[in-house]
Amino acid sequence: MRDNAVYKKPLVIVAARIHEVLEQKLQLEGCEVVHLSQFTNAAMEPYLPLATGIVFASGIAINETLLQQAPLLRWVGRLGSGMELVDMEAAEKRNIAVYNSPEGNCLAVGEHALGMLLNLLHKISISYESIKEGKWIRDANRGTELSGKTVGIIGYGHTGRAFAKLLMGFQVKVLAHDKYKTGFSQDHVSEASLQNVLDESDVISLHLPLTDETYHYAGMSFFQQLKGHPIFINTSRGEVHDTNALSYALESNLISGAALDVLENESLSSYTVEEQQQLQFLMQQKNVLITPHIAGYSHEASYKMSHFLAKKIRF
Repeated sequence: MRDNAVYKKPLVIVAARIHEVLEQKLQLEGCEVVHLSQFTNAAMEPYLPLATGIVFASGIAINETLLQQAPLLRWVGRLGSGMELVDMEAAEKRNIAVYNSPEGNCLAVGEHALGMLLNLLHKISISYESIKEGKWIRDANRGTELSGKTVGIIGYGHTGRAFAKLLMGFQVKVLAHDKYKTGFSQDHVSEASLQNVLDESDVISLHLPLTDETYHYAGMSFFQQLKGHPIFINTSRGEVHDTNALSYALESNLISGAALDVLENESLSSYTVEEQQQLQFLMQQKNVLITPHIAGYSHEASYKMSHFLAKKIRF
C-alpha cells in the first residue's frame, strides 16, 4: 500500500474482474481505483482504512470484521446477484449502501438452465460419450421433447423470470412459486403454491438466493413430496440443495435427472472423503449434468453486470 497521503481521491477497492464500463465510471467520478490481484478479505486489509467503496464478487465476505476496518466506507457493489456475502444488518447500521446487479447475468443463467435441460431431455452428452467410445446407439438414446411439459420455477426474481421468458417458445406450462411475490401470472406463467409445483411439474428449476431460510431448501422432504419424477435443476447456490437428499432422490427415482451448475462445496481440492464419494456418485449417473458455476459467467454478462452496477452506484 502506498503512503496514506498519496490517496487524495476517494479510494475504491476492486476485488473482482470488472468491465471497462465500470472502470470508466469510477474514474469519471474522481475515484482512485486499486485492483487486487487476489480476491480475498486478506488482500483488502491494507486498503480498508481509506476505502470509500468496494467492488467485489465471489471470494469476499463483507462482514462485521471487515466493516470495522473501513471507517470511511460508504458503499459496496456486488457484481451479480448473491447477497449472502454481505452482512446486511451490519452495513445498514453504518449507513453503507449495498448495490448488486442481478439484471446483468439473469439471461445467461436462464439460457444455461435451458441448455442443461435440453441436453438431459435429448441425451446429447450421453450420446456423444457413446460415440467417442465407438458405439452408435440410437434407441437407448431416444430423446424426450420439452414441448407440452409443465415446468416449475421456484423463485421468481430476475433469473426465474428470464428462464420463464426463454421457455415461451416451447409451448410449456410454467408454474412459478415465490414466497415473497404475488400477482405475476401472465401469458404462459401461472402463479402457484409450492405444493402445486411439487405435484404437477415435469421439470423443477430453483432460482433462490442463499439465506438461512433457503439453506437445504431442496432436502429430503422436498424430494419425497414430488409426484411426477421431474428433472431437477439448480443454477442458484449449491447449499440450496442437500446433496445427500439429492443423491437419494436419484437412487429412488424420485427425480428423472439433475442439472447442477452449483455444488454445496465448490472447492474440490478441499473435499472430505464423504464429499468425494458424493461427487463420484453424481458423476457416475447418466442422467446428471454438472457444470462449474458458469451459468451467469458469460462474456455478455461480464459487461452487463458492470454496466448495471455503474448505473446504480451513488458517489
